Amino acid sequence: MDQEWKKDRIGSAHLGNNPMVIAKMKSGFAAIGDTQFLPGYCVLLPSKPFGSLEELDFKQRSEYLLDMSLIGEAILKVCKPRRVNYSIYGNTDAYLHAHIFPRYSWEPSERIPYPVWQYPSEKWFNAEYQFSNEKHGELKNQLRNKINELMKQAY
Repeated sequence: MDQEWKKDRIGSAHLGNNPMVIAKMKSGFAAIGDTQFLPGYCVLLPSKPFGSLEELDFKQRSEYLLDMSLIGEAILKVCKPRRVNYSIYGNTDAYLHAHIFPRYSWEPSERIPYPVWQYPSEKWFNAEYQFSNEKHGELKNQLRNKINELMKQAY
C-alpha cells in the first residue's frame, strides 16, 4: 500500500486519500490508529495543522475537545474497554492531534497503571498489530457508525 498519505495526514484526509479516516467531524477527522494492539485506538486530527490546542480560539477548542470525547464514547460503546485514556503531546508529530486509547482489563497487570507509551516497541511496530482492513475493517466501520450517531446527538 502506498504510504505517501502519511507525510501529510491532515492534507490527505481532506483529499480523501488517508485510509485511516473514520469520519469527518466538526473540528477535523477521526482516524483509526496505525497500531491496534489495543483494539479501537484512534486519533483526532484537526482540520488544519495547528501547533497546539492553545492556537485554537475558544469555540474551536470546545469543538475539538467535544469531538475527542465523542470518539472516546464511541470506543467505549463499541469496544467495551474498562476505560478510555486521552492524550495530546505533539512531540514527534509537531502538530495538534489527540490520541484516544481504550484500556482493557485483559492487559498485563504490570501495564495497567502506566501510560500506553510504555508498552515495548514491538507493540507499536510489529506487523501483527498494524491496522489492516482485513483484520480491523469491521471495527473501523462500527466506530464510524457510532461516531456518526453521536455527532447527530451532539451537534
